[in-house]
Amino acid sequence: MNKEQTITGVIRGTGACVPKRILDNKEIAGFVDTSDEWIRERTGVRRRRIAEKETTVSMACEAGRQAVEEAGISPDEIDMILVATGSPDQIFPCTACRVQEALGADGAVGFDLNAACSGFLFAYNTAQAYITSGICRTVLVIGSESISRLVDWTDRGTCILFGDGAGAVLLQAAEGKTYRPAAHSDGSGGAALTGPGVRNRIRSIDKDGRESKTEYITMNGKDVFQFAVRKVPQVIQEVLERNELFLEDIDWFVLHQANARIVDAVARRLRLDIGKFPMNLQDYGNTSSASIPILLNELNRKGVLKKGQKLVLAGFGAGLSWGASVLDWDLER
Repeated sequence: MNKEQTITGVIRGTGACVPKRILDNKEIAGFVDTSDEWIRERTGVRRRRIAEKETTVSMACEAGRQAVEEAGISPDEIDMILVATGSPDQIFPCTACRVQEALGADGAVGFDLNAACSGFLFAYNTAQAYITSGICRTVLVIGSESISRLVDWTDRGTCILFGDGAGAVLLQAAEGKTYRPAAHSDGSGGAALTGPGVRNRIRSIDKDGRESKTEYITMNGKDVFQFAVRKVPQVIQEVLERNELFLEDIDWFVLHQANARIVDAVARRLRLDIGKFPMNLQDYGNTSSASIPILLNELNRKGVLKKGQKLVLAGFGAGLSWGASVLDWDLER
Protein backbone atom coordinates (compact mmCIF):
# COMPACT_ATOMS: atom_id res chain seq x y z
CA MET A 1 0.00 0.00 0.00
CA ASN A 2 2.81 2.43 0.89
CA LYS A 3 4.49 2.22 -2.51
CA GLU A 4 1.70 1.35 -4.91
CA GLN A 5 1.37 3.16 -8.23
CA THR A 6 -1.08 5.99 -7.74
CA ILE A 7 -1.25 9.77 -8.12
CA THR A 8 1.50 11.69 -6.37
CA GLY A 9 3.10 15.11 -6.59
CA VAL A 10 6.30 15.14 -8.65
CA ILE A 11 8.77 18.02 -8.64
CA ARG A 12 8.80 19.58 -12.12
CA GLY A 13 10.75 22.73 -11.33
CA THR A 14 12.81 24.43 -8.64
CA GLY A 15 13.85 28.00 -7.94
CA ALA A 16 15.71 30.13 -5.42
CA CYS A 17 16.39 33.76 -4.61
CA VAL A 18 18.88 35.14 -2.10
CA PRO A 19 19.69 38.77 -1.29
CA LYS A 20 22.65 40.54 -2.91
CA ARG A 21 24.13 41.66 0.42
CA ILE A 22 26.74 39.23 1.75
CA LEU A 23 27.65 39.42 5.43
CA ASP A 24 30.71 37.33 6.27
CA ASN A 25 32.02 36.27 9.67
CA LYS A 26 34.81 38.83 9.72
CA GLU A 27 32.31 41.65 9.36
CA ILE A 28 30.19 40.24 12.19
CA ALA A 29 33.31 40.07 14.35
CA GLY A 30 33.52 43.83 13.94
CA PHE A 31 30.44 44.44 16.06
CA VAL A 32 30.04 41.25 18.15
CA ASP A 33 32.60 39.53 20.38
CA THR A 34 33.41 36.61 18.07
CA SER A 35 35.71 35.56 15.24
CA ASP A 36 35.53 33.86 11.88
CA GLU A 37 37.29 30.80 13.32
CA TRP A 38 34.93 30.59 16.31
CA ILE A 39 31.83 30.77 14.12
CA ARG A 40 33.07 28.25 11.56
CA GLU A 41 34.14 25.78 14.24
CA ARG A 42 30.77 25.83 16.01
CA THR A 43 28.36 26.24 13.11
CA GLY A 44 30.10 25.73 9.76
CA VAL A 45 28.75 29.10 8.57
CA ARG A 46 31.19 31.36 6.72
CA ARG A 47 28.79 33.95 5.31
CA ARG A 48 25.09 34.64 4.97
CA ARG A 49 22.81 36.83 2.82
CA ILE A 50 20.97 39.77 4.36
CA ALA A 51 17.84 41.30 2.85
CA GLU A 52 18.09 45.05 2.35
CA LYS A 53 15.94 45.99 -0.63
CA GLU A 54 14.59 42.45 -0.89
CA THR A 55 11.51 41.34 1.04
CA THR A 56 9.94 38.01 1.98
CA VAL A 57 7.42 38.58 -0.81
CA SER A 58 9.89 39.65 -3.50
CA MET A 59 12.19 36.68 -2.84
CA ALA A 60 9.24 34.27 -2.78
CA CYS A 61 8.01 35.66 -6.10
CA GLU A 62 11.38 35.24 -7.81
CA ALA A 63 11.94 31.71 -6.47
CA GLY A 64 8.41 30.75 -7.51
CA ARG A 65 8.83 32.31 -10.96
CA GLN A 66 11.95 30.22 -11.58
CA ALA A 67 10.22 27.00 -10.52
CA VAL A 68 7.23 27.70 -12.78
CA GLU A 69 9.53 28.57 -15.68
CA GLU A 70 11.55 25.36 -15.34
CA ALA A 71 8.34 23.33 -15.17
CA GLY A 72 7.33 24.86 -18.48
CA ILE A 73 3.79 25.69 -17.43
CA SER A 74 1.65 28.80 -17.49
CA PRO A 75 0.91 30.42 -14.10
CA ASP A 76 -2.81 29.99 -14.75
CA GLU A 77 -2.28 26.21 -14.47
CA ILE A 78 -1.36 26.54 -10.78
CA ASP A 79 -4.13 25.37 -8.45
CA MET A 80 -2.53 26.30 -5.14
CA ILE A 81 0.34 28.36 -3.75
CA LEU A 82 1.69 27.49 -0.31
CA VAL A 83 4.29 29.73 1.32
CA ALA A 84 6.12 28.58 4.44
CA THR A 85 7.41 31.57 6.39
CA GLY A 86 7.97 32.68 9.94
CA SER A 87 8.98 36.18 8.87
CA PRO A 88 6.25 37.58 6.61
CA ASP A 89 6.39 41.22 5.56
CA GLN A 90 2.89 41.61 6.99
CA ILE A 91 0.35 39.41 8.70
CA PHE A 92 -2.23 39.88 5.94
CA PRO A 93 -2.66 39.76 3.06
CA CYS A 94 -0.61 36.59 3.29
CA THR A 95 2.61 36.14 1.36
CA ALA A 96 1.05 33.46 -0.85
CA CYS A 97 -1.65 35.84 -2.06
CA ARG A 98 0.98 38.44 -2.88
CA VAL A 99 2.86 35.79 -4.88
CA GLN A 100 -0.34 34.80 -6.67
CA GLU A 101 -0.88 38.38 -7.78
CA ALA A 102 2.73 38.88 -8.89
CA LEU A 103 2.86 35.65 -10.91
CA GLY A 104 -0.57 36.11 -12.46
CA ALA A 105 -1.73 32.76 -11.09
CA ASP A 106 -5.34 33.92 -11.05
CA GLY A 107 -6.84 30.45 -10.59
CA ALA A 108 -4.72 29.52 -7.57
CA VAL A 109 -5.77 29.58 -3.93
CA GLY A 110 -2.96 30.72 -1.64
CA PHE A 111 -2.18 30.60 2.04
CA ASP A 112 0.82 30.75 4.36
CA LEU A 113 2.04 28.07 6.74
CA ASN A 114 4.29 28.72 9.74
CA ALA A 115 6.18 25.82 11.25
CA ALA A 116 9.48 27.71 11.57
CA CYS A 117 12.42 25.73 10.18
CA SER A 118 10.15 22.72 9.52
CA GLY A 119 7.84 24.91 7.47
CA PHE A 120 8.85 23.93 3.96
CA LEU A 121 8.67 20.21 4.75
CA PHE A 122 5.21 20.58 6.30
CA ALA A 123 4.07 22.70 3.33
CA TYR A 124 5.43 20.06 0.94
CA ASN A 125 3.48 17.38 2.81
CA THR A 126 0.35 19.55 2.68
CA ALA A 127 0.74 19.95 -1.08
CA GLN A 128 1.12 16.18 -1.48
CA ALA A 129 -2.09 15.63 0.48
CA TYR A 130 -4.02 17.97 -1.82
CA ILE A 131 -2.56 16.29 -4.91
CA THR A 132 -2.96 12.65 -3.88
CA SER A 133 -6.57 13.33 -2.81
CA GLY A 134 -7.32 14.72 -6.25
CA ILE A 135 -8.21 18.22 -5.04
CA CYS A 136 -5.26 19.86 -6.85
CA ARG A 137 -3.03 18.92 -9.75
CA THR A 138 -0.41 21.68 -9.66
CA VAL A 139 0.93 23.25 -6.46
CA LEU A 140 3.70 25.80 -5.99
CA VAL A 141 5.46 25.37 -2.64
CA ILE A 142 7.76 28.12 -1.41
CA GLY A 143 9.84 28.74 1.69
CA SER A 144 10.77 32.42 2.11
CA GLU A 145 12.36 34.18 5.07
CA SER A 146 13.71 37.56 6.14
CA ILE A 147 14.99 36.21 9.44
CA SER A 148 17.67 38.90 9.77
CA ARG A 149 14.91 41.39 10.67
CA LEU A 150 14.04 39.30 13.72
CA VAL A 151 17.60 38.85 14.98
CA ASP A 152 19.23 40.74 17.84
CA TRP A 153 22.54 41.74 16.25
CA THR A 154 24.13 42.12 19.69
CA ASP A 155 23.37 38.48 20.62
CA ARG A 156 26.28 36.30 19.53
CA GLY A 157 24.29 33.14 20.17
CA THR A 158 21.79 33.86 17.37
CA CYS A 159 23.05 36.57 15.02
CA ILE A 160 25.88 34.39 13.68
CA LEU A 161 23.46 31.67 12.58
CA PHE A 162 20.75 33.14 10.41
CA GLY A 163 20.41 34.39 6.85
CA ASP A 164 17.68 35.37 4.40
CA GLY A 165 16.42 33.81 1.19
CA ALA A 166 13.71 31.84 -0.59
CA GLY A 167 13.39 28.52 -2.38
CA ALA A 168 10.55 26.90 -4.30
CA VAL A 169 9.39 23.69 -5.95
CA LEU A 170 6.58 23.20 -8.46
CA LEU A 171 4.67 19.96 -7.86
CA GLN A 172 2.43 18.35 -10.47
CA ALA A 173 0.21 15.30 -10.26
CA ALA A 174 1.63 12.21 -11.96
CA GLU A 175 1.52 8.46 -11.66
CA GLY A 176 4.17 7.32 -9.23
CA LYS A 177 4.94 5.84 -5.86
CA THR A 178 3.31 7.47 -2.89
CA TYR A 179 5.31 7.77 0.32
CA ARG A 180 3.93 8.33 3.79
CA PRO A 181 5.62 11.22 5.62
CA ALA A 182 6.52 11.33 9.31
CA ALA A 183 5.98 14.53 11.28
CA HIS A 184 5.87 15.49 14.95
CA SER A 185 5.49 18.45 17.28
CA ASP A 186 6.32 18.94 20.95
CA GLY A 187 4.90 22.18 22.28
CA SER A 188 6.36 21.52 25.73
CA GLY A 189 9.81 22.22 24.28
CA GLY A 190 8.81 25.46 22.61
CA ALA A 191 10.78 27.67 24.99
CA ALA A 192 14.05 26.41 23.48
CA LEU A 193 13.55 28.56 20.39
CA THR A 194 11.14 31.48 20.28
CA GLY A 195 10.56 34.44 17.99
CA PRO A 196 8.78 37.79 18.01
CA GLY A 197 5.23 38.47 16.95
CA VAL A 198 3.45 41.45 15.44
CA ARG A 199 5.77 44.48 15.29
CA ASN A 200 8.54 42.28 16.70
CA ARG A 201 6.82 41.84 20.07
CA ILE A 202 5.11 38.98 21.85
CA ARG A 203 3.06 40.20 24.79
CA SER A 204 2.37 37.66 27.50
CA ILE A 205 1.57 37.52 31.22
CA ASP A 206 4.00 35.70 33.49
CA LYS A 207 3.03 33.69 36.56
CA ASP A 208 3.15 36.81 38.76
CA GLY A 209 0.76 38.70 36.51
CA ARG A 210 3.39 40.94 34.94
CA GLU A 211 3.55 41.67 31.21
CA SER A 212 6.69 40.41 29.46
CA LYS A 213 7.91 41.15 25.94
CA THR A 214 10.10 39.22 23.55
CA GLU A 215 11.49 41.42 20.80
CA TYR A 216 13.86 39.06 19.00
CA ILE A 217 14.60 35.43 18.31
CA THR A 218 15.84 33.73 21.47
CA MET A 219 17.41 30.30 21.58
CA ASN A 220 18.88 27.80 24.00
CA GLY A 221 21.54 26.48 21.65
CA LYS A 222 22.39 23.42 23.73
CA ASP A 223 18.78 22.30 23.98
CA VAL A 224 18.14 22.81 20.26
CA PHE A 225 21.30 20.91 19.33
CA GLN A 226 20.45 17.96 21.56
CA PHE A 227 16.87 17.92 20.27
CA ALA A 228 18.00 17.88 16.63
CA VAL A 229 20.69 15.21 16.88
CA ARG A 230 18.30 12.94 18.78
CA LYS A 231 15.06 13.42 16.83
CA VAL A 232 16.29 13.75 13.24
CA PRO A 233 17.91 10.29 12.99
CA GLN A 234 14.82 8.83 14.67
CA VAL A 235 12.39 10.45 12.24
CA ILE A 236 14.49 9.42 9.23
CA GLN A 237 14.38 5.80 10.41
CA GLU A 238 10.65 6.18 11.05
CA VAL A 239 9.84 7.47 7.56
CA LEU A 240 11.90 4.68 5.99
CA GLU A 241 10.12 2.02 8.05
CA ARG A 242 6.73 3.48 7.13
CA ASN A 243 7.62 3.06 3.47
CA GLU A 244 9.45 -0.28 3.72
CA LEU A 245 12.76 1.27 2.73
CA PHE A 246 16.30 1.04 4.07
CA LEU A 247 19.05 3.60 4.53
CA GLU A 248 20.96 2.13 1.60
CA ASP A 249 17.95 2.81 -0.69
CA ILE A 250 18.41 6.57 -0.27
CA ASP A 251 20.79 8.49 -2.53
CA TRP A 252 20.61 11.88 -0.78
CA PHE A 253 19.56 13.13 2.64
CA VAL A 254 18.54 16.78 2.27
CA LEU A 255 18.36 18.20 5.78
CA HIS A 256 17.39 21.62 7.06
CA GLN A 257 20.59 23.66 6.97
CA ALA A 258 20.87 24.78 10.59
CA ASN A 259 24.36 23.85 11.70
CA ALA A 260 27.11 21.68 10.17
CA ARG A 261 27.67 19.96 13.51
CA ILE A 262 24.03 18.83 13.56
CA VAL A 263 24.25 17.41 10.03
CA ASP A 264 27.53 15.66 10.91
CA ALA A 265 26.03 14.19 14.07
CA VAL A 266 22.96 12.88 12.21
CA ALA A 267 25.18 11.17 9.61
CA ARG A 268 27.28 9.57 12.36
CA ARG A 269 24.25 8.32 14.29
CA LEU A 270 22.88 6.73 11.12
CA ARG A 271 26.37 5.37 10.32
CA LEU A 272 26.28 6.92 6.87
CA ASP A 273 28.85 8.70 4.74
CA ILE A 274 28.62 12.47 5.28
CA GLY A 275 28.89 12.76 1.48
CA LYS A 276 25.23 11.71 1.28
CA PHE A 277 24.29 14.84 3.25
CA PRO A 278 24.83 17.83 0.97
CA MET A 279 25.35 21.18 2.69
CA ASN A 280 25.36 24.80 1.58
CA LEU A 281 24.85 26.45 4.97
CA GLN A 282 28.42 27.71 4.83
CA ASP A 283 27.27 30.25 2.23
CA TYR A 284 23.75 31.06 3.43
CA GLY A 285 23.51 30.31 7.13
CA ASN A 286 20.24 29.07 8.58
CA THR A 287 17.50 30.37 6.27
CA SER A 288 14.77 28.58 8.25
CA SER A 289 11.93 27.34 5.99
CA ALA A 290 13.89 28.39 2.89
CA SER A 291 16.91 26.18 3.53
CA ILE A 292 15.68 22.86 2.09
CA PRO A 293 14.30 24.31 -1.17
CA ILE A 294 17.38 26.54 -1.66
CA LEU A 295 19.57 23.45 -1.34
CA LEU A 296 17.29 21.40 -3.60
CA ASN A 297 17.48 24.10 -6.26
CA GLU A 298 21.27 24.23 -6.02
CA LEU A 299 21.58 20.47 -6.35
CA ASN A 300 19.13 20.49 -9.25
CA ARG A 301 20.76 23.33 -11.17
CA LYS A 302 24.22 21.78 -10.75
CA GLY A 303 22.97 18.45 -12.09
CA VAL A 304 23.82 16.60 -8.88
CA LEU A 305 20.38 15.00 -8.63
CA LYS A 306 19.69 12.27 -11.19
CA LYS A 307 16.33 11.02 -12.43
CA GLY A 308 15.25 7.97 -10.44
CA GLN A 309 17.23 8.79 -7.30
CA LYS A 310 15.53 8.65 -3.92
CA LEU A 311 15.76 11.57 -1.52
CA VAL A 312 14.86 12.01 2.11
CA LEU A 313 13.94 15.55 3.16
CA ALA A 314 14.17 16.24 6.90
CA GLY A 315 13.22 19.44 8.71
CA PHE A 316 13.44 20.41 12.36
CA GLY A 317 13.09 23.56 14.40
CA ALA A 318 10.96 25.73 16.64
CA GLY A 319 7.71 24.38 17.92
CA LEU A 320 9.42 22.11 18.62
CA SER A 321 8.70 20.40 15.31
CA TRP A 322 10.40 17.84 13.12
CA GLY A 323 9.65 15.49 10.25
CA ALA A 324 10.86 13.65 7.17
CA SER A 325 9.56 12.75 3.72
CA VAL A 326 10.71 10.51 0.88
CA LEU A 327 10.55 11.43 -2.79
CA ASP A 328 11.65 10.08 -6.16
CA TRP A 329 13.57 12.64 -8.19
CA ASP A 330 12.06 12.94 -11.67
CA LEU A 331 13.88 15.89 -13.25
CA GLU A 332 16.62 15.51 -15.86
CA ARG A 333 19.23 18.14 -16.65
